[in-house]
Amino acid sequence: MADPKLERIEPWTPHPSASPLTERDGRTFAAAANGTRTCVGGWQALFSGIEPGETLRATWIVDYRNLQHPRDTLRCKSYWGEMPPDDATVRTNEIKGWDYLLPEHVGTRTIRFSRTLTAPEGVSRLTLRCTFRWATAGESEWHLPELKVVEAPEIPAAVRVAVVTGKAGSRKGPFTSVAENVDYYLPLCEAACDSGPDMIVLPEIALQWGISGSPIDLAVALPGPETEPFADLARRHGLYLLLGLIERDGDAVHNTAALIGPNGAVDGRYRKVHLAVGGESESGILPGDGFPMFDTVIGRIGCNICMDSSAAESSRMVGLSGADFLLLPIMGDHRASRWSPGSPIFSEDRWKAIMRTRAMDNQVCMVVARNTTHGSCVIDRKGEILAWNEGDRDHILATVDLADGYRIWNGGCFREVNWLQRRPHLYEAYSDESNRGSLTAAVY
Repeated sequence: MADPKLERIEPWTPHPSASPLTERDGRTFAAAANGTRTCVGGWQALFSGIEPGETLRATWIVDYRNLQHPRDTLRCKSYWGEMPPDDATVRTNEIKGWDYLLPEHVGTRTIRFSRTLTAPEGVSRLTLRCTFRWATAGESEWHLPELKVVEAPEIPAAVRVAVVTGKAGSRKGPFTSVAENVDYYLPLCEAACDSGPDMIVLPEIALQWGISGSPIDLAVALPGPETEPFADLARRHGLYLLLGLIERDGDAVHNTAALIGPNGAVDGRYRKVHLAVGGESESGILPGDGFPMFDTVIGRIGCNICMDSSAAESSRMVGLSGADFLLLPIMGDHRASRWSPGSPIFSEDRWKAIMRTRAMDNQVCMVVARNTTHGSCVIDRKGEILAWNEGDRDHILATVDLADGYRIWNGGCFREVNWLQRRPHLYEAYSDESNRGSLTAAVY
């Protein structure tokens, strides 16, 4: 099949006074600062001869000089349709969707913008637009763009996720051993397997939950005899299983979420970074020191545990790692309880708000496993609750479509807008260890 035809390349700007300085020299196209702070514009290339359903690879390479923040200043987008060269507005009746081309530094001062695109129905033209903006100095030189027909990428399969907790109040009497927790959760997992899940998620410290005593005494090895029954289940049913436990690692003890793979091996372990105040943080448990992402055949998986949820950085780090799923074993969230001394009172509304916000802000599917069952849920990255447990079910099940294709109202990709709007050079306070937020000015 023939590649699309490049019809023309022309300068674009939303306003004559904002136009960068542009110059064409054979196969290169310069765009430089015009000395004003309103500078925005660049070049756009119109391609024709596109067939609906065709898969295309768009590439545009730029060299730059004297730019303080090239991530901010240089952008490239694709528009299905023909964009006027004097407007930045996306008219949804004319443009059938748009996408960012993704930037990658391929040299000291060279960025390759590229993207694999699929042509929608009713479209035969594509506009590639490069942009120089927000800089009063510096210059860029764009090479001739390319648009080539390629093989369609493999579409990820939908993933069936089960959250296994047991019904609220179904645990009888105080548990005194890890074996009792194994005997409680293992049959529940077996029953959930009848629905054919690809992944099972269990609550926080499922192996030691409800057992009195020091975590130093209760910790077990990973892998070990206490975790083997769950590894065997994962092997027999060919699934992933997230198991919460207090883990013994030499002279250290961790609150851990272990990802057991279909072969029964520990494919990943996440150690809780933010230990709960009021006991856990002074219990002898050692906090983890990172937010690993586990690349699996069912998608990219990251974890938080309980108190991690109340630090926005925890889920943000998982999102920034490129995860598809954020698995959250959790007992409760202090923001979703009463805001005064006394016995905790669960606020379902605040709980849902927290979990839905985490999913949308970080573009992950939240899989939440609560020890007391009520509030366990699966939430997609649009913030929709796919499955919810009121406390009356042993497990819940949801099918998650990783190739969901969510787009915002004007045709842009939901995920792209979320991540490429970021301006990381302005976020120094995020990692400033002396920063205490609103405590800085408060009087206590």
